[in-house]
Amino acid sequence: MGSTRSSDPGKRFLSKPQLARYLGNTMEVHAIDPRAGRMLTNKLHRNRHKHRYDNNNHQIKVKPDLNTTLPVRQTASIFKQPVTKVTNHPSNKVKTDPHKAVDQPRQLFWERKLSGLSAFDIAEELVKTMDLPKGLQGVGPVCSDKTLLSAIASALHTSPTPVTGQLTAAVEKNPGVWLNTTQPLCKAFMVTDDDIRKQEDLVHSVRRRLEEALMADMLAHIEASTNEADTDALKEEQAEQDDKEDV
Repeated sequence: MGSTRSSDPGKRFLSKPQLARYLGNTMEVHAIDPRAGRMLTNKLHRNRHKHRYDNNNHQIKVKPDLNTTLPVRQTASIFKQPVTKVTNHPSNKVKTDPHKAVDQPRQLFWERKLSGLSAFDIAEELVKTMDLPKGLQGVGPVCSDKTLLSAIASALHTSPTPVTGQLTAAVEKNPGVWLNTTQPLCKAFMVTDDDIRKQEDLVHSVRRRLEEALMADMLAHIEASTNEADTDALKEEQAEQDDKEDV
């Protein structure tokens, strides 16, 4: 095996490793034909293309990661675990945020939409509205007694919290800021024992009237049934007499 170099034309090499040590990185040994003593151009181009492809891949692999998201612990646990971010300050720790109950946004003064609405009974007659106690006073812009009554009824049926009214005195100055959306548009009120006693008397009175109405309806139904039975009996007797006369 032999090869020549311009600086030393009489140099001979016995193996490819010896030739590679002599040439260094100036020339590729695999592209040299030792028998013909010349370079293989097609193999040289293929090797250069391969090196260029490897260099491009190497540049892609060493591309810096600019992602600033924190690492996620890849475990099979079903519970969320804290992840510690390694920084120059060991006290900086990233923990999982607890799920906080987020209140749904509510529209202020939505009770005003109920103003001007009336209820009708089955006979399409206007139902008379209730009279609110004197202790219940509306608060906020354009809060009438009918609107306040609808707001209190809605709070009693939909809210699990007790109805206490607007406890903050500043709500009268700026209701758009200090309004408690979980309470109806009325001032804070106090329920006394006298109010409870009056309400109990009213309930007993209504129950008594309902009992009397049901009793009257039952008696009327019994009387109607008795009259119908008597009428049927008279008809049967009349039919029997007619049959005897025909005989």
